[in-house]
Amino acid sequence: MLPSVLRCARPISTSLALSRPLAHFRPHMDPDPSRPVERAIRTKLTDQLKPDHLEVHNESHMHAVPPGSESHFRVLVVSSQFEGLPLIKRHRLVNEALKEELSTCVHALAIQAKTPEQWGSNSTIAKSPPCMGGSKGDHTVEEKLKAGRE
Repeated sequence: MLPSVLRCARPISTSLALSRPLAHFRPHMDPDPSRPVERAIRTKLTDQLKPDHLEVHNESHMHAVPPGSESHFRVLVVSSQFEGLPLIKRHRLVNEALKEELSTCVHALAIQAKTPEQWGSNSTIAKSPPCMGGSKGDHTVEEKLKAGRE
């Protein structure tokens, strides 16, 4: 797990992180070229599901990973391809589209998959709870991450 997180990590300047605390919240169709995993997620979901609306939120900053990581995401996909499908099948379509990312860099993916009708009646995206597990309480994480980079 640790090597795959490190493959997706990239350095970020401290001044950028402090001056743009909400930089990970980008307009829903404006991919950031400096975020290759986010761009891949956006491209694959757009190509395969032809969404009416798509939001990709990098929530890695909420977890115990290096700054600039692309390991934890939340997606909102609104597509007519979800019509008549139960939630589990919608999620499977999203997971299938992103199977490469899920098997390598992406550690966690929260999915909201709505039909255009559902989106019309409720156009909100759920909020993620704070990270409660993983290595948040592990005070040796910094040492482990350093060792993984060497």
